[in-house]
Amino acid sequence: MSTSPGPDGSGRPAPGRRDARERALELLYEAQAKDRGVSEVLAELPVEPHRYAVALVTGVEAHAGEIDALLARHVREGWTLARLAIVDLTLLRLATEELMYEPSIPTAVVISEAVALAKQFSGDDSGRFVNGVLGAVAAEVRGGAPDP
Repeated sequence: MSTSPGPDGSGRPAPGRRDARERALELLYEAQAKDRGVSEVLAELPVEPHRYAVALVTGVEAHAGEIDALLARHVREGWTLARLAIVDLTLLRLATEELMYEPSIPTAVVISEAVALAKQFSGDDSGRFVNGVLGAVAAEVRGGAPDP
């Protein structure tokens, strides 16, 4: 069985949205850690990431004020965004970008993917925390309960 070259010529298949979300998380985390803009981080990469990862990170950067204002309304009472673990905050920003600007992606998919990444890359309680905040964000942005 032969493998046809993927988009990067490696023979690997093109990454899906799940991989793109994970890469977007890494890129936003790197930008935050280095205190640099997303465009600077993207410009330094030897290989351009999946186009959906690029769309997510540039969207988060472009809508940062709106996203953070929305998140600030839905984190635990008395908490600020600065108090959140950076991975959790970054995941919340990514998922909020999708909830606000990617209406074709079902709410349940956005939340489920963010929770899975939180469980993989953050603390023990992060999945529940991310789920709770995004449920409230989705209710405000998209109205009602998450789609099945």
